[in-house]
Amino acid sequence: MPYRVSRADFDRLVEKALEELPEEFRKYFTNITVIAEDQPSRADRRLTGSKELLLGLFRGVPYTRKGGFFDIPYPMPDKIILFQKNIESLCSSEKELMEEITKTLIHEVGHYFGLSEKDLRRHGV
Repeated sequence: MPYRVSRADFDRLVEKALEELPEEFRKYFTNITVIAEDQPSRADRRLTGSKELLLGLFRGVPYTRKGGFFDIPYPMPDKIILFQKNIESLCSSEKELMEEITKTLIHEVGHYFGLSEKDLRRHGV
């Protein structure tokens, strides 16, 4: 049975997971937002082309492709989206929920740093 929490509690766990990321990664988080949504939209699922349960999504320009003409920052923030109901569906306790949030966040941070799904699988993320 899925372990369900309020959005406020889910957001608190996401904040905790973000704080636990190593500083060497967090220092590159400029103009990026991490948000929770209940579930992915049809457009989100089409975008990924995957039949698997979508737990998170990175929307934006990977850090490795930033820079360019006078290093003008991108006007819109990049986003990491965590899909609360899908993540909860895999968990049966708060401990498992925290682990899955952390795992999903690290996966999406990998995309932020330019890693592909293939790269992430190869590294076990």
